[in-house]
Amino acid sequence: MTELGKRLKEAREQQNISLEDLQKLTKIQKRYLTGIEEGNYDLMPGKFYVRAFIKQYCEAVGLNADEIFEEYKADIPRSQNEDIPEQLSRVKTRKQEVTAKQPSSSKLLDLLPTIIVVVVIIGIAMLVWFFLQNHDTDKQSGSATPKTGAEIEQSDNASKDASTKSSATNTGTDDKKEKADKSDDKKKTDKKDDKKDEQKDDAKKEEPAKDQTITEVQKSGKTATLQLQNADAFKVEITSSNDTWLGVQNATGKSYFNALLAKGTTQSFDFSQEKEVRFNIGFSPGVQLKVNGKPLALPFDPSQKVQQKITIQYQPAVAQ
Repeated sequence: MTELGKRLKEAREQQNISLEDLQKLTKIQKRYLTGIEEGNYDLMPGKFYVRAFIKQYCEAVGLNADEIFEEYKADIPRSQNEDIPEQLSRVKTRKQEVTAKQPSSSKLLDLLPTIIVVVVIIGIAMLVWFFLQNHDTDKQSGSATPKTGAEIEQSDNASKDASTKSSATNTGTDDKKEKADKSDDKKKTDKKDDKKDEQKDDAKKEEPAKDQTITEVQKSGKTATLQLQNADAFKVEITSSNDTWLGVQNATGKSYFNALLAKGTTQSFDFSQEKEVRFNIGFSPGVQLKVNGKPLALPFDPSQKVQQKITIQYQPAVAQ
């Protein structure tokens, strides 16, 4: 086993992560993970994958991959991909030479299908335009037909009937308007009375309760202690934007959660009956916490402290 393998294995065991759990986190087969820990890189599918697998391993157990590569560069084989750009350049050059030698007639043949499609589209457009022109001409001819005497008489009678109905409607509308005005006056009076009652009720209400506060009590290394005050409840939501290991237990050691928190999932807890809860977050850059619906900033910068252990002490609000 190499020094790099020992370092990675120790970090994994400190996080209480088995090889099976690490396989789920990194999507790397268990036999490759074992090969990395034992320094047996011949098990890998290729030298290119060695550095990629080691980087994923480091991120899963909370180690800085760049620092590991620099510290143990003697234990990590280098990938040999220098010839690839040169080979690609040769292929492109040969392709350009072949293209330059092709006769110009091939370009015309390539454009022929496009020319045919354009001609067909123009022909269809002309047919549609011609049809619309004839249709509009027929419509205008039909609308110019003069009305007969019977049609004029029917139009006059219809106008008289409409005038009579309009007069009757106006009379009925005036009556309805008068009733509506009386109803509006009554509603305004009722609203004033209701408003006075509401003002009296508001005057009797007690002063609003203080907002909850979360203060920092202690912080050392990667461990921090916070205190939740002025809160009627202690509810926590933990959402993961990346796969991470999560451990949750109370002051007596009772475990609420101790497993892999998959990407895109949320775990909700109600600790209102607990006085103290401890959270062990394996990969803090991929975790967001909320306490009673309000976001809680992690005590340490996730880019500096990947693993964080947070203790929250709960002091319920005193009933008034």
